[in-house]
Amino acid sequence: MSDLLQIDFSSVQEPRIVGIDLGTTNSLVAFMDLTGPRIIPGPDGGNLVPSVVSRPASGELVVGNAARDLLTSVPERTAYSVKRLMGRGAADVQEELRLFPFRITSDSDSVIHLELGGKVFTPPELSAFMLRQLKQNAESYLGESVSRAVITVPAYFNDAQRQATRDAGRIAGLEVVRLVNEPTAAALAYGLDKRKQGVVAVYDLGGGTFDISILRLHDGIFEVLATNGDTHLGGDDIDNRLLRIALEDIQSEWGEDVSTSAEAVQLLRRAVIQAKESLSFAPATTLEFEYHGRHYRRELGRDLFDKLIADIVDRTLGPCRTCIRDAGVKVEEIDEVVLVGGSTRIPLVRNAVEALFRARPHTELNPDEVVALGAAIQAGILSGKVDNQLLLDVTPLSLGIETMGGGVTRLIQRNSTIPASATEVFTTAVEGQKNVLIHVLQGERELARDCRSLARFDLKDLEPTPAGMARIEVRFLIDANGILNVTARDMRTGREQGVEVKPSYGLTDEQVEAMIRESLEMAEADFKERQVREAQVEADRIRLAVEKAKQSEAYAALSGEEKQRIEAAAAALANTCHSGDHLAIRAAIEALDRATMSLAGKMMDTAVSAALRGTKI
Repeated sequence: MSDLLQIDFSSVQEPRIVGIDLGTTNSLVAFMDLTGPRIIPGPDGGNLVPSVVSRPASGELVVGNAARDLLTSVPERTAYSVKRLMGRGAADVQEELRLFPFRITSDSDSVIHLELGGKVFTPPELSAFMLRQLKQNAESYLGESVSRAVITVPAYFNDAQRQATRDAGRIAGLEVVRLVNEPTAAALAYGLDKRKQGVVAVYDLGGGTFDISILRLHDGIFEVLATNGDTHLGGDDIDNRLLRIALEDIQSEWGEDVSTSAEAVQLLRRAVIQAKESLSFAPATTLEFEYHGRHYRRELGRDLFDKLIADIVDRTLGPCRTCIRDAGVKVEEIDEVVLVGGSTRIPLVRNAVEALFRARPHTELNPDEVVALGAAIQAGILSGKVDNQLLLDVTPLSLGIETMGGGVTRLIQRNSTIPASATEVFTTAVEGQKNVLIHVLQGERELARDCRSLARFDLKDLEPTPAGMARIEVRFLIDANGILNVTARDMRTGREQGVEVKPSYGLTDEQVEAMIRESLEMAEADFKERQVREAQVEADRIRLAVEKAKQSEAYAALSGEEKQRIEAAAAALANTCHSGDHLAIRAAIEALDRATMSLAGKMMDTAVSAALRGTKI
């Protein structure tokens, strides 16, 4: 008898899920072992993998440290800070163009492309090379295949940027099981679940993005009360500020504009970054730059450094105050403050945060690694390796649909915990309407024209009914990754149409961030205009009903005086509709209602008589 095949079922387990921090400057990958989350080192032993991709003359793509070394020799073939370009259009990145040595092209305003050595790539494709490198590092270190990952994103990334991140993971051969906000991942890394309850602020200032989140902890549950930030603010802005000043100083001293040389700019950028990092620990440093036999040297003290970057640091405090207000808490109620991101090593940043929150922030963990460690813990939660933890994220902007008159009905409010769903029933405004256009919007303003358009789709072949009789059920569902699905259903026939909201490119970060600010600034004016629009819609509905009633037997039975009063009230309403005064429109509506009371009574009597005709008791 042949030997039986022996299978060790104890070795059969779910595929491992790793946690990835896909950063603007550096990226990391981590995993959960028996002792907790651990960073996976690269081939060179370092934990940080520079988020740089290069395509030298050989044509073979290079990633990480090797690519960063090529920034000085072939800068036009080397891409960095690609995270800034994710999910954005060409019009959105005009400010960066003169600082990026690589060429950015676009055949439309929708999708941008980066040209490296004659070959064109999209930002998700370049990010995929980074993810593929992290995937390989994990597989080499763990000795097993890695195909699933949790990837972190800035809390303020919009739909387009989140979708671009998921696309990058798919291109890299990774199943992105969850996108997690970076500050939320940091809360996990700091073990805040050990607290029974409390309120925590997570301040995350990285290379290219800034996030602030206020979290409430209760019995092991992480709930994000509010989030805010700036997807165009970070350590890169400090680097660019110092770089511009140094370029001007060199031109004044040498009489030469070295900014036209991509190689010189990258060499100077490296010197500037080294000086910045030194000033995080020392009171003074020396900025040195050598190019074509000429030497530039400047002493730079922390006092001057603080003055040069003070406005950049101040830009982070506005979103912090807004986030605290949105969370519905007072500064005194915030129990702990956590610092995340390499730029939080700067003393001016730490002092500003401590002054605002009136508490010394946590800095125990390496700020470069804390997000990746949190991603690994979230991966452990999803794979069942970590118990008794629940993570709740929020949607940063309200979601709704356009209604008659150009108004907006919000179904999911800003800062709602996700996953989230909402259902509301609407009706038709036109007699015998067969199609309904569903216009999905994102934003805080009262009118559709002032909000961001996410998608449009038609619910077709409705059963014709009188205006106001149809029942259209609209359902919004946001999954755990922040992806929105919208469905509309005719409740009479069961006919249904839906759409997964795809990212809408071409929206600048400034526009997204301005939505909340504008909604506050324009709240009073928006509300007044919405009142006018709604009153006008109601007036149009009543005028249409009156015109239809004029064809009835009940109207013909009215006296001449009654008809005259109705005509006068209808004419007055028509004239008032364009006044822009909602109170006057409402008053005219009420006047027409009073003028038609007798008509309405006669029409009701006629309808009841018709319904009872032939009926026996």
